[in-house]
Amino acid sequence: MILSQFQSVGHDLFSRGLVCSSSGNLSIRLGENLIITRRGSQLNNLEENDLIETGINKNNRATPLASVELPVHRAIYKQTSAQAIVHAHPPHAIALSLTDKEIVPNAETLPLIGKVPVLGYGAEVVPGELADIIARALKEHRVVMVHGHGSFAIGQLLEEAYSFTAEFEASCQISCLLKSLKVNTAGA
Repeated sequence: MILSQFQSVGHDLFSRGLVCSSSGNLSIRLGENLIITRRGSQLNNLEENDLIETGINKNNRATPLASVELPVHRAIYKQTSAQAIVHAHPPHAIALSLTDKEIVPNAETLPLIGKVPVLGYGAEVVPGELADIIARALKEHRVVMVHGHGSFAIGQLLEEAYSFTAEFEASCQISCLLKSLKVNTAGA
């Protein structure tokens, strides 16, 4: 059952262009452990060996196989009540993160996810480096962006975190289209 949840969300992320090839990662909390996708796994084609179980507070033999974003996932689980995390690379959101310090979704999406802070703005970001900053921001937000890198969304289920990610990217796509048309949306 856990594998099928990862497969469904991974496939949907890939199909919607929110990840490509082996980018992005997923995890769920299981008490003092977490299950996270394997380093280099392809989210659109996950198999049992692509799911790595390790501790939230300690390493085990499987830890070296986990995603390079494991430190971020651990920090989020330590500092929030999240039960699931989706880390994606939504292209329109990434584009906006290069110019904006905060991304404000459209009126339809704003009540669902709120304003999205862009973390690490103006800095060169290395995967896993902003773990505590990301975790602290997710205490107050459902989704955060890392400047020029990608989004982290939390939820009680993988499907919920995926939904926040997909809604956020759809809103960012509209914002990018409006910017390309040079439409002023102030007050809209």
